Amino acid sequence: MFDQLPILIVEDELLIALALADAVEECAGTVVGPVATVAEALALMDTRSIAAAVLDAQLVDRDVTPVALRLFEQGVPFVIHTGTGLPVELAALLPNVPVAMKPLKAPIVVACLLNEMRDAMQQQLLR
Repeated sequence: MFDQLPILIVEDELLIALALADAVEECAGTVVGPVATVAEALALMDTRSIAAAVLDAQLVDRDVTPVALRLFEQGVPFVIHTGTGLPVELAALLPNVPVAMKPLKAPIVVACLLNEMRDAMQQQLLR
């Protein structure tokens, strides 16, 4: 399904990160990360191509807003996977960001991401 595309995982809960990584790999994706901080995610994005991402809203160092905004600016589809909802700043800037509320099984989160990727491809074709 992912055809070896690089999928970034930004999640600070190890078991959730590993489950998401397994689900991405089961769909033939290449896992980038997982990383647990905004700083690590931004550093990876500086050196790696990213096709899509799953982002936890609240991380060890701060909320995920800077990562989400960079992905949005680059046209990279992503899903926020959170138990707390969107950070205030992110909700104000990108109110239509796709959110998958925890607890949600990793394969369902990955299916949501695949849907976002399909939607992004359809929008590109319409341009």
